[in-house]
Amino acid sequence: MPSPARASFFPRWTPAAGGVIGPEERLPWGQTLVVGVQHVFAMFGATVLVPILMGFDPNTSVFFSGIGTLLFFVVVGGRVPSYLGSSFAFVAVAATATGYAGKGPNPNIGVALGGIIAAGALYALIGLIVMATGYRWMERLMPPVVTGAVVAVIGLNLAPVAVRGISGSGFDTAIGLATVLATCAVAVYAPGLLRRVPILLGGVLGYLLYLVLANGMGLGPAVNFAPLREAAWVGLPNFSRPVFRWDVALLFAPAALVLVAENLGHVKAVGAMTGESLDRYLGRAFLGDGLACMVAGAGGGTGVTTYAENIGVMAVTRIYSTLIFVVAAVAAVIMGLSPKFGALVGTIPGPVLGGLSLVLFGLIAVTGARIWVQSRVDFSNNRNLVTASVTLIIGTGDLVLKLGGFSIGGIGTATFGAIIIYQLLREPAGRHDALAVADSGVDLATVPSTAVH
Repeated sequence: MPSPARASFFPRWTPAAGGVIGPEERLPWGQTLVVGVQHVFAMFGATVLVPILMGFDPNTSVFFSGIGTLLFFVVVGGRVPSYLGSSFAFVAVAATATGYAGKGPNPNIGVALGGIIAAGALYALIGLIVMATGYRWMERLMPPVVTGAVVAVIGLNLAPVAVRGISGSGFDTAIGLATVLATCAVAVYAPGLLRRVPILLGGVLGYLLYLVLANGMGLGPAVNFAPLREAAWVGLPNFSRPVFRWDVALLFAPAALVLVAENLGHVKAVGAMTGESLDRYLGRAFLGDGLACMVAGAGGGTGVTTYAENIGVMAVTRIYSTLIFVVAAVAAVIMGLSPKFGALVGTIPGPVLGGLSLVLFGLIAVTGARIWVQSRVDFSNNRNLVTASVTLIIGTGDLVLKLGGFSIGGIGTATFGAIIIYQLLREPAGRHDALAVADSGVDLATVPSTAVH
């Protein structure tokens, strides 16, 4: 017999009794506001950086991240605590589809928006299928060796973008590397919750250093604050219309699979932290995130995904109340309605962005390896070893696969390749030695672990 709270679509949030604050509990409203704003800071650095790298308007993307989070909250019935921020899964494919050079507004933004909507539609469809059939089939289709390789490929494929961002001059390189060091120092040495926002604080420190050296000492191009002074405090974001093309839709399709892997991992992580499984809401979580991507793409925002940064904040505070994400989402919408905020973001120097990208893309790549470690992927098994190795090289080398009038970029080729290779390979019983060591004459036990990078 379900409880009254379970019988309703939304929880009947009960006052928190202390200790771990569950998703269906609530804090006093004053504390809810404070914790909600804290989550805004956690998502801010990456959510703003993604649209800049894609040539999108940061104001619009932050606005739609708030709208998407509210939509997600409604679809999951307020039972899954998550914030939806800009996804890095779209950066490389957007650059490929639009030919974006990496600076200023993207003149072909509509093409990328159409791709984001297509990926969101596929993602939402997967959510509906999971709601009807369960999620176990996904784990068989995309086991940890596949999802880890695909996530790692995203970071590795984007590495040239980050390097170009700090390679314009010696000054740019110095600022970029200083930003990297500041970000890393915050992540390792900052106290408490500050350690959860290294991108934001590292960016601020890099920005201040740039102002001192460029605007103050004339060692580099000065930051122009005129647009910031002229921008209005309140105004609508810059909306854009999507343009639909089948070849671009196919190019963006793998991003949906990456979002599935991210969301699956995040929902399971939150369930483990709260002590109550949220697996029964996975289909609704996929559907909500997919619909949020479609809404964002329809108006000029980046595709969105559940954010590990905010999950980290929950882990530190042990506050999982879903109501705090309503506060965070509303705050993001308000920020998106301020052109002054967008103009401030526009003053961030390129080398600072490059340094932040260097850290973030590296973290994405290592997150793939982290999936392997946490899932205890056995690389003495040829099936796992070959799947991961081929996927990494295809994606890092950006192999473009041309199919008639269609073309699939490196991340897409690597994603589909990983799934296909893993499913096709069936080893005979007992044959899972690494690359058939007995035949090669190589004893892998004697190979140093640092031999492969």
